[in-house]
Amino acid sequence: MILQVTNGRVEFAGEVLFEHADFVIRNKKEKIALVGRNGCGKTTLLKVLSGQLQMTQHENDAPSVLSRTGNPTIGYLQQISFADEDLTVDEEIRKVFSRIIRMKKRLEELVERLENPGEDEAAHEALINEFTTLQETFQDLGGYYYEKEYDTMLRKFGFTAEDRNKKLSEFSGGQRTKLAFIKLLLGKPEVLLLDEPTNHLDIDAIEWLESYLQNYPYALVVVSHDRMFLDRIVDTVYEIEHRTIKRYAGNYTAFMKRKREDYEKQLQDYNRQQAEIKRLSDLAEKMKHHPTKVSMAHSKEKAIEHMDKIEAPETADTRVFHASFLPLHEPGKEILSVHDLTIGYAQDASLCTVSFDIRRGDRLGILGGNGLGKSTLLKTITGAIEPLSGNFRYGVNVEPGYFDQQMAQYSSDKTVLDDFWDAYPKLLQQEVRSALGAFLFTQEDVFKTVNMLSGGVKVPLAQAKIFQSRPNLLILDEPTNHMDMLGKEALESMLTKYTGTVIFVSHDRYFIKQVAGKVLEILPGEAKLYPFGYEDYLEKTGRLVQNVSGAMEETGRNASGSRGHAVMSTIGAGSEAGKSKQDDSTQSEVMSTKAQESYRAGKEQARQQKKLQKLEASITEAENNMQQLKDRLMDPALASDYVKLQEIQDEIDALEEEILSMMEEYDRIGS
Repeated sequence: MILQVTNGRVEFAGEVLFEHADFVIRNKKEKIALVGRNGCGKTTLLKVLSGQLQMTQHENDAPSVLSRTGNPTIGYLQQISFADEDLTVDEEIRKVFSRIIRMKKRLEELVERLENPGEDEAAHEALINEFTTLQETFQDLGGYYYEKEYDTMLRKFGFTAEDRNKKLSEFSGGQRTKLAFIKLLLGKPEVLLLDEPTNHLDIDAIEWLESYLQNYPYALVVVSHDRMFLDRIVDTVYEIEHRTIKRYAGNYTAFMKRKREDYEKQLQDYNRQQAEIKRLSDLAEKMKHHPTKVSMAHSKEKAIEHMDKIEAPETADTRVFHASFLPLHEPGKEILSVHDLTIGYAQDASLCTVSFDIRRGDRLGILGGNGLGKSTLLKTITGAIEPLSGNFRYGVNVEPGYFDQQMAQYSSDKTVLDDFWDAYPKLLQQEVRSALGAFLFTQEDVFKTVNMLSGGVKVPLAQAKIFQSRPNLLILDEPTNHMDMLGKEALESMLTKYTGTVIFVSHDRYFIKQVAGKVLEILPGEAKLYPFGYEDYLEKTGRLVQNVSGAMEETGRNASGSRGHAVMSTIGAGSEAGKSKQDDSTQSEVMSTKAQESYRAGKEQARQQKKLQKLEASITEAENNMQQLKDRLMDPALASDYVKLQEIQDEIDALEEEILSMMEEYDRIGS
């Protein structure tokens, strides 16, 4: 047991979120998901585990207790703040490496002492034990590859090498949150608490994070509504439902299967027992009227009394919004035509140029890296910002309805009822209540103020306003952010049945797969259309193979290195000469048999590591050269010089072959 909640109870605004709750992290590498409806208390439980929130004690109940074994470090993103925003990114994030650097220095000292025997046998044994324990911790913390890990994280979260030297104050709030996340991951707390970590990450970053967390050396508790993400990471699921918490073994899919099976078994057992109770009761009732059988009647009643009663299973909370609407007006077949549309916020900082056509009934999913222009494209075609060049044109009778996250994240002291009614003042109260009811705002919920709603509950309120206008073109920017699983499934169902046209941006791969009939990928400077949906996109981009194998490049390298480094691997160049001079007989005097084996393996690993480092440098240099060549291809001055363009393309092709060969060599050595 690492960390445990016993008889947990939490109230919020006078409402009990959960009570009599038991939660435990059983081992140091357990990966746990917290699932449940929005507002059930998932984030609240994370705050309890982090020590940020105290549980509610009830005077007539046993105490709620949070206990820990030892003193595990606990990392929670909300706890991380930057005390000095005048520091650079590099200065701030490198603070987390201080422990690794101290351990590295101590390992070097231990190696030197072990190679120069002077203490008695007991002292040597103590040194070996200290070395073995410290070296294992050093590996778990990523001591052999933390620089590479740091570089990879910055890249995957959308930062450049130049960003390292920028002050924290120069970044947006969202970017600072990502930097805090990077710092949290690199710090490797023994209990890592993550609340919706995939929100606002692009698909590349999400897939990388999956691989990273799969290999994370310590315990993880994550709240997420990304079904693929949970399936690939967790081995335990806790569900909060009906104010209780229940534990399930396995990933999210296994949890759903087991939950359904448990419900069906309990219902079957309950019905069987109720039938037996009815049979015994009927017999007892008949026997009461026969004087000679009264005692038998009492025995039947006693049998009923002594039964361990099986409770009827509580029906799962499957309430979802059930909005379904027809567009108010029928548009023509041509919905939107986009031709050489260059988007961005300034002529010298254009993001990409896009061309595509949308016809009635299409459902286009847009994906791509953060900052490449997905949301900018939606803002451009809705008229929020001007195009830099090119044009777009809507067809006849097209009436768009636009949603983005900013529409949902607003403050208001109005009630839900008044907030919606102000948007549609001509509706009768019953019509307003009916429209809100379709999005689960029922009974007293409509009299809550907007400020009382969580982010996940504000989203359907904002969407309810848009859908009430009955547009024939829905333009949605991250419509599932903050939604729970059932809410996502309901939106998927609604959009697949919707007779209008849909254009949406999303990082939720499962949602894209279920809804999108076409996929538009935004790339640096351009966009590519995949007309046959998400599977077509995966196949043509090679991601289908990556997803099946789970082989993300950087993490795969780290994973092979994290456990593969042996005792003496690249700890210090100064001690390397001493190692080469020491023969096996001296080693046997200094170390146990196990340590000797580790020593020899370490020398071999050190040689392999040097090869890997040289290959990494060569790959990086080749990738930089190839990017420079690709930049030259975009030079307007060469637009009509086809001979030169072909020469550059030939150089790019040759570099790609060279990089592929080096990566194959890297994988061979690292495996």
